[in-house]
Amino acid sequence: MTQDISLSFYKPEHLPELQSFTLKNDDKRFTSLPKEVLTQALSIRDRYPVVILKDDLPVGFFILHTSKETLAPYSNNPFALLLSSLSLHAVHHGKGYAKKAMLQLPSFVSGYFPWCDEIILAVNHLNTRAKHLYMKSGFLDKGRRRIGPLGEQLILHYFL
Repeated sequence: MTQDISLSFYKPEHLPELQSFTLKNDDKRFTSLPKEVLTQALSIRDRYPVVILKDDLPVGFFILHTSKETLAPYSNNPFALLLSSLSLHAVHHGKGYAKKAMLQLPSFVSGYFPWCDEIILAVNHLNTRAKHLYMKSGFLDKGRRRIGPLGEQLILHYFL
């Protein structure tokens, strides 16, 4: 089911395709384009840019954070990772790529961060499509909330 989609840490050869990404109008207020966050992710220790590949073609992107300072507003678990800035190139929406990537995420994280026992993310309460994606991928809503730039965010958890 997931063999055509894979996860990879960012490599320089991914850059041209990532720079060409566009977002669907609905997504523009909830996430960032890879070109808007990649430079910072590469320059800050404890941030790991990850590319969603379809047969070696970048179709999506997100960042994994391991910094305790970054995680602090979301969790006090010292063995957690934070997922942020998930985006899918607009031309690839509706093909199931994001779900396949999220289903591969636990094994990817376990393989590269064996100390990690939880993946955390924040999703805006108005972003129903993303919330549905995460819940269908095994993330749990344990009732924790925070206020983000666009209002209430649900803190979702995936326990490894």
